Amino acid sequence: MDRNDVEKSWHDPAAFRAAVIYVVSVVVVAGVSFAVAIIWHSRIAGILVPLSLFTGGIGAFIQTYRVWRVEGTWPIWQGAGWILLGLFLFCLGVPVAVW
Repeated sequence: MDRNDVEKSWHDPAAFRAAVIYVVSVVVVAGVSFAVAIIWHSRIAGILVPLSLFTGGIGAFIQTYRVWRVEGTWPIWQGAGWILLGLFLFCLGVPVAVW
């Protein structure tokens, strides 16, 4: 399959579904950490919020590389990585806010 990387006709419902499930799973883990941090005023749980989002973003970029190597629809995973890293930046203040 010879495909130009800049064409806009990427369509892979299975990859999109997998990326969405991955992002939602990472956000749920961060949300549970946030709830624990708020309920118990735990700074450790507060640190886990941005840490889980950062780790999830890096994991999505690793998956981007793996999919790119097999010539799959890698932009879907790259988008997932950027979404998670954006949320990571947004949540960097959580550990300070918990204290």
